[in-house]
Amino acid sequence: MKTRTGDRAGWFGPGGGPEGPPPTRWSLRRRFALVLAGAGLAGGLALGLGFLAFVAGLARAERLPLGPSDGIVALTGGAQRIEDAMDLLAGGYGRRLLITGVNERTSRDEIARLNPGQQHLIACCVDLDYRARNTIGNAIEIRRWMRENGFRSVAVVTSNYHMPRTLVELDHALAGGHRVVPHPVVSDGIDPDQWWRHPASARLLASEYVKFLVAWVRTRFESDPEHSSAAVLVSRGHPVKVVAEPLMR
Repeated sequence: MKTRTGDRAGWFGPGGGPEGPPPTRWSLRRRFALVLAGAGLAGGLALGLGFLAFVAGLARAERLPLGPSDGIVALTGGAQRIEDAMDLLAGGYGRRLLITGVNERTSRDEIARLNPGQQHLIACCVDLDYRARNTIGNAIEIRRWMRENGFRSVAVVTSNYHMPRTLVELDHALAGGHRVVPHPVVSDGIDPDQWWRHPASARLLASEYVKFLVAWVRTRFESDPEHSSAAVLVSRGHPVKVVAEPLMR
């Protein structure tokens, strides 16, 4: 039985094969665009869910530590952080207090004026660090301070939205065997439960979430923050300043 050429073309398509014509350049571009769009959609969804989890994990209320630590650390960025840290020191939750990232124009007398009634603690048991430029530098200076004092545990005082990134940096900087007790400060101006109603709060939380992700990724691939090119790049120079006295006792 004869087979007509036209019938074969009808069966197998214009390309003469069972798979039809080869894909055109336009169809390849379209497929590539669809793949990119799908990947972008999945990535955006993951970032969005991660942000919601980040906000949900922030502390809503302040609680005193269950027990004392060797030392207490306050990261500058708000007067309430220093006030809470001074209260912990006065309550016996640590033997010494380090205030890290202090502006070079801020003196011990000015801190004493902001905390009346605790001048004796500031005189005897408070160290001021003027070297740290950012959270990476804070972690480096906290590690140095703990080594100098022989501390194995430390209570860390910073804002609740800043605490996740601080813990990432400290976990990376400190060796195993050190205990870090977070003491998040809850500010009245930032409401994690109603952040979408306040553009300023939304921007702050989104910015902190991005910085947290960058810190988490960076610390997975570097050995030490003091000798890290990535830490220098993030810090736009270096995470710590070079000053005559790293700690003002």
